[in-house]
Amino acid sequence: MSSVLAAERPTVAEPSSVVPFRIAAIDASLGAEVTGLDATRPVPTAQVRALKEALLDRHVLVLKEQQLDDAQFERLASYFGAVFRPPSNVPVLGSDPYGGNTPDIVRVSNVDGGVLGHDELAAHADHHWTPVPSSGSLLYGIEVPSEGGDTTWYNLAAAWDELDAGTQREIEHLRLITYNPFLRKLKPLTTGFPLYRTPDITPLEPFEVHPLVRTHPDSGRRILYLGARTEVEVVGVDPQYGAALIARLRQHLLQPRFAYTHRWSVGDIVYWDNQATLHARSAFDNGERRVLKRISLSGSRPY
Repeated sequence: MSSVLAAERPTVAEPSSVVPFRIAAIDASLGAEVTGLDATRPVPTAQVRALKEALLDRHVLVLKEQQLDDAQFERLASYFGAVFRPPSNVPVLGSDPYGGNTPDIVRVSNVDGGVLGHDELAAHADHHWTPVPSSGSLLYGIEVPSEGGDTTWYNLAAAWDELDAGTQREIEHLRLITYNPFLRKLKPLTTGFPLYRTPDITPLEPFEVHPLVRTHPDSGRRILYLGARTEVEVVGVDPQYGAALIARLRQHLLQPRFAYTHRWSVGDIVYWDNQATLHARSAFDNGERRVLKRISLSGSRPY
């Protein structure tokens, strides 16, 4: 009887049981936990502003205990920007093989027609290879495995700050091509997936040239804009030097001191700044279900 009555109660909680809105920094290089946010309703102005300020400062926000339908999830995302839509000839996660038809909500799942499977994923920034990469994403945990499937974010602003002055001078004006990993899957090499394009490898097209060190469009902070295992090329330098430089920078940015690892709970929505972070996923048992939904937000051309 009591469970039926509880289910029939109004969705508005009684004042004594309302969890106050709170943003608390996580004890790591980045990340903050958000409690007391009711995203089933329009979010108050002060809370939207607080979330935006916290994202700029902490780069990753963990919104706890959400229960949203797709329309509510899309409304929440719309407070922070328009949905990211890549060019029709540039494949991304969830699109057709050669690009186009990317859904607004991408089902990140190892079951029921989802994308990404159950294997480990190296640290990367989404849409790095597009002309105008996404500014951020919101990832909503619907079902999570009992073990594994954790996501780790890396703070690329802190990684830049902690470089020695000589390396900062060495790289601050370099330009980088990040080749599209979805095109590489369609055009594999017998030697596997390269970490650096050398002259003997035909470049994948289309490609974009972005700064290796970008400036955050809102905070003005410098960012080491480089993925952990994507196929890249530093423009206009000797390939041997370029490959060695990229390997050195990757070793630097993947240090644990720049990282926060999130253990998912059902109802978590993680909103991260895709301009200032990388994210990676640990592997999990494919016999378990991991179902998440992702909305990515439009960004600006890196400079």
